[in-house]
Amino acid sequence: MSLEVGSVLEGVVTGLTHFGAFIELPNGKTGLVHISEVADAYVRDIKEYLKENDRVKVKVLAYDEKGKIGLSIKQANPGSRPREDRRRFNLSFEDKLARFMKESDEKLSDLRRSTDSKRGGRGTGRGRAAF
Repeated sequence: MSLEVGSVLEGVVTGLTHFGAFIELPNGKTGLVHISEVADAYVRDIKEYLKENDRVKVKVLAYDEKGKIGLSIKQANPGSRPREDRRRFNLSFEDKLARFMKESDEKLSDLRRSTDSKRGGRGTGRGRAAF
């Protein structure tokens, strides 16, 4: 099977790094999907989108004489979302609201902890004079 720039193939994720994912193609060759080519949204952690042994559709972006293959998932699958976001669409309104309230409470308690430590913590009074 010859690789042509622009062709769309199915491959298997064989490795994940902080800069992208290695994909084994049907011809046995391995190509790289750079982290910027995984999804339309900003990808902070590639593990939110892919895991090893996932079957993915990829588009061949580049193929040079040294054998390096540049691939893109987002160009082969417009509208890619992380696994967690895909699950959120299946939640009921009550579940979404409960998740929002929990996250909101956690953020608020972190904020309170942060501002209390900047003020000297609880129990210190403003009117006390230091001797």
